[in-house]
Amino acid sequence: MARMDDQPARWTEATVYPDMWLNPDDDPRNNEGPSPDGELATLREAITNYRLTLRLKCEGLDAEQLARRSVPPSTMSLLGLVRHLAEVERDWRNWIVDEEPLPKLYGVRDADFHGAVADGAVVAAAFADLAREQAAMDATLAGYSADLGARAGREGLAIREVMVHMVDEYARHCGHADLLRECVDGRVGQ
Repeated sequence: MARMDDQPARWTEATVYPDMWLNPDDDPRNNEGPSPDGELATLREAITNYRLTLRLKCEGLDAEQLARRSVPPSTMSLLGLVRHLAEVERDWRNWIVDEEPLPKLYGVRDADFHGAVADGAVVAAAFADLAREQAAMDATLAGYSADLGARAGREGLAIREVMVHMVDEYARHCGHADLLRECVDGRVGQ
């Protein structure tokens, strides 16, 4: 078990607020314009920002750091989260399409975390999987932008419900990513 003095020192690139990931002017999630107009734009912005947050939390780390299970006894790692969220993007899309569901990306339960090993090819594949699954989900959701109450898929889920679930899943895992990253190299997040 890691001792407290084995932990990395806390740090940030931010100079305005010492507990933030970046200065507000440098944060790509900050939008100086008006807030989104309407429910669809609000949900899209939240999903986009959480997706970007996950990527920010992984920036600047090598394969070993990304694969490190830095909060024992949890099996989570930043790379595992990337793989997990690629898997759930595919799952959500499977929920709202009428065709046969696509197979799991990584196989059996928790393979997304267990297969998150410190290998450059695994890292590259995980980020490619995530980008592909996000783009596929976005393309599918674009067909429902006129009515968030529309029901889709074999189970007749409301598009609004799926989008809110996406926000919830990413928000939860971005919180995990904050802790995982801080334990890897000490970088704090907001």
